[in-house]
Amino acid sequence: MQIMSGSIRFFRRNAVAYMFLTPWLIGFFALTLYPLAYSLGLSFTNYDFTKPDSTQWIGLDNYIKMFGSLFGVSEFTSTTGELMRVDPYYLKSLSVTLIYVFVSVPLKLIFALAVAVLMNQKLRGISFYRVVYYIPTLLGGSVAIAVLWRKLFEKDGLVNGVLSAFGFTDLPSWITNPNFALATLILLTVWQFGSSMIIFLAGLKQIPQEYYDAASVDGATKVRQFFSITIPLLSPVILFTLVIQIISAFQVFTQAYIIGGGKGGVLNSTLFYTLHLYIQGWQYHQMGYASGMAWVLLLIIGVFTAIVFRSSDWWVSYGVGE
Repeated sequence: MQIMSGSIRFFRRNAVAYMFLTPWLIGFFALTLYPLAYSLGLSFTNYDFTKPDSTQWIGLDNYIKMFGSLFGVSEFTSTTGELMRVDPYYLKSLSVTLIYVFVSVPLKLIFALAVAVLMNQKLRGISFYRVVYYIPTLLGGSVAIAVLWRKLFEKDGLVNGVLSAFGFTDLPSWITNPNFALATLILLTVWQFGSSMIIFLAGLKQIPQEYYDAASVDGATKVRQFFSITIPLLSPVILFTLVIQIISAFQVFTQAYIIGGGKGGVLNSTLFYTLHLYIQGWQYHQMGYASGMAWVLLLIIGVFTAIVFRSSDWWVSYGVGE
């Protein structure tokens, strides 16, 4: 009885807080937690949204379908007794995505930091240049820009036109050439450096000028100041930006879908993980398998994020007791 009365008093004291939290709680449980739990359940079935009545529990078959080729398996008998083929393109989509993440994220951060350092200078009209450099980020994720990028790198596109003017011949179609298609998407991502630049610029504004003045008196060059003052004091901002960009890079879809023609490009050179997931779920109606792919992607992102946070003990400085 005492416990019950105590609970009632606690609820009365916090009733207003719960009232304001209600919209968020409804959104969290109805739009986030429930879909997550539901998709996890679907990943253990052969759910086809065009034939929901034929849904069967198949256990780990979807996960065997993903990773079976790692063990040299091409076919296996499913839980339902049917012969099931291993996905021959799953590991390809995973490798393409990993290459994209490992190349595009560092390049984007380096370029964003370099531009942020330039934009931190006290120059006339610097605000205008900050706006100009941020514009690609506002436009870069749109379908229109993806279509424009595809046109730029086609056989008769502007890029080849400019290169031809400088005497280059036998130029490829960068988009349809499997050796260069992924590079064009990486270039598009690096071009969208504006958001990272703004975050770095905000971090640079927080570094006291006195540190640089003292270093100059001691004879430190600009390069030494950058690596001994700027990078250590900016490391928490770099950590935050790195995590955000890794998560974003693993989920890239629009650019790959539009530029790669919705099929992963020639020889699946731009078959990103999320694009393959979309094809399996919405084109082949294998929503159970797509749900399993989504959960594996969640785990992969979680592992990489955990590695970054764990490694931050060695390279991130918070300026407290250090």
